[in-house]
Amino acid sequence: MHRHVRRLVARALVLVSADLLAFFALRAALRALREGVAVDGLLGRWLTALMPAGYLDGWQLGAALLLGLLVTGNYGHGDWRRDPWRLFIGCALAVALPLWMTLWTDGPSAVVGRYIVTVILIWLVLAGERLTVDRVVAWVWPPEVTAAPAIFVGTSEDCRRALASPAFSRVRDLRGIGFVDTHNPAASGALGHVREFSSLLESTGAEAVVLCGSLSDTHFHGVVEASFAAGCQVLAMPRRIEAVGVDPAVLWRGGEPVVQLTAPSLRGQQLYVKRVMDVAGSLLGFVLGLPLMLIIAVAVRLDSRGPVLFRQRRVGMGGRPFEMLKFRTMQEDAESLKHTVAHLNASGDQRLFKVPNDPRVTRLGAFLRRWSLDELPQLWNVLVGEMSLVGPRPFFEDDLVLYEVHHFGRLGAKPGITGLWQVSGRSDIVDFEEVVELDTRYVREWSILLDIKILLMTGPAVLRRRGAV
Repeated sequence: MHRHVRRLVARALVLVSADLLAFFALRAALRALREGVAVDGLLGRWLTALMPAGYLDGWQLGAALLLGLLVTGNYGHGDWRRDPWRLFIGCALAVALPLWMTLWTDGPSAVVGRYIVTVILIWLVLAGERLTVDRVVAWVWPPEVTAAPAIFVGTSEDCRRALASPAFSRVRDLRGIGFVDTHNPAASGALGHVREFSSLLESTGAEAVVLCGSLSDTHFHGVVEASFAAGCQVLAMPRRIEAVGVDPAVLWRGGEPVVQLTAPSLRGQQLYVKRVMDVAGSLLGFVLGLPLMLIIAVAVRLDSRGPVLFRQRRVGMGGRPFEMLKFRTMQEDAESLKHTVAHLNASGDQRLFKVPNDPRVTRLGAFLRRWSLDELPQLWNVLVGEMSLVGPRPFFEDDLVLYEVHHFGRLGAKPGITGLWQVSGRSDIVDFEEVVELDTRYVREWSILLDIKILLMTGPAVLRRRGAV
């Protein structure tokens, strides 16, 4: 128990100190910038209006920052303190507290701009600081030394699966020292059988216990009671929840805890935020890319016989079909000739049709595909709401009959022009199951930052021309 408390206090002190240091460094940098810019210049007048004298000074904002981060769980355990969106909410709350009074004295027009800039600046600085802190702490106090020793309880298969999961392979605050088997006799490599759990807990000095899979009521109560008596942290990884791939959340009903399982899909306000980004991004893409698209349209018309645009029925969010647009990159009768090149499919899976050096592709089409320029008309699909800038790649409607149950999770978001699959390897990935895993992971872990990250990674992926067909 003392070691758990020491870790908790050390984590809080390190994070609070680093947050305050980052805040004061930002304040000093802004003060130096304001003093170094000519006040009578355009930039100087803008900075003076946005960051007046005394901006970010005083202890109020520093105290509000700590309070906002504390309330929003940014000093908690696990992934909470690393979640950029939760950090953003904490910064937004913290800045709103001291600026509330100035809203009445300076007016909304002055305070709103100052509020937005302040939140974004502090958030960016704190996000960078949190990433740096994790790396510095891991260097100063290696996880192999500081991580709490943990025992895994369950079948050998469930325990090995838990050890290899991101919860324990990526997060390094626990160190697996072995597993206790619930099967009799215990599997090779086990510390022992669950009947010996109390003595094993004492002899190994474990500080955490992870329950893997489904334990019988007798084993569950015995393990939990012995763990609590020893002051151990107890975690559980239910096998059924993992297998379905859903998001569990604990609700209290009538004084009893109930686990609610929700599908890994975008919901509610997430859909509205993503839609705003899509409309703004597609309009900007049209404005900037219109001259290039006109040139490509003329080139496609002159290069080969057939229409400029290729329209194909694909599957969107929830399995709803729509007509996806692309610049035509194949000869006019390519669809009728698909069966003649089916044997060249690099994936060997009908649901992922990829033919390197497809003979149906025109010379201009090969160039457009190599640089992903044939995808530009899909900005229209995004604008009308059929697609998104970032999301799972749309597949053919006929392939739905070949889907297994776990494949449908990728239909929980609008299909995208780019996505995790594309930036992870583009067409180099030819395993349909790997594609589904990447798409489902995107749906489950969606955030504004993830979309921005994928968009920023798309450019370099295209420029490297890695995996383009």
